[in-house]
Amino acid sequence: MSRSLNKATLIGNLGADPEVRSTNTGTRVATLSIATSRRWTNRSGEQQEKTEWHRVVCWDKLAEIAERYLKKGDRVYVEGRIEYRQWEGQDGQTRYTTEIRALEMIMLGSSGGRDDTPRSAPAPAGRSSDPSEFSNESLARDDDLPF
Repeated sequence: MSRSLNKATLIGNLGADPEVRSTNTGTRVATLSIATSRRWTNRSGEQQEKTEWHRVVCWDKLAEIAERYLKKGDRVYVEGRIEYRQWEGQDGQTRYTTEIRALEMIMLGSSGGRDDTPRSAPAPAGRSSDPSEFSNESLARDDDLPF
């Protein structure tokens, strides 16, 4: 059987405070709206910018961390997998959404580049919140996929 990979990595800013709720069983769920932007110069020499919005869902301990430490404008590193869901709305129409299920999150500081030092928060069991493990060198090694 061949291997596959479903991995999303984002560094961006929160567009709103985390939306946190509990499921019927008491599990905490936080939804984040994260903006990533890219800038370029077009052929006419004009500066262009495009912002993409990403829906990120954090469960359990990551949801609690997001609720406690994150706020609108904060810069955050998120690593997770892309998931697609569909459901039937109250009007009977089928709805679709694409979201990133966060598996790792590192708080990088406030918006505007004023403070990009990582802020500590307890990491979920088995996961590290040490930003040094995500240096440019280690991120580059992640791109050396075995297939």
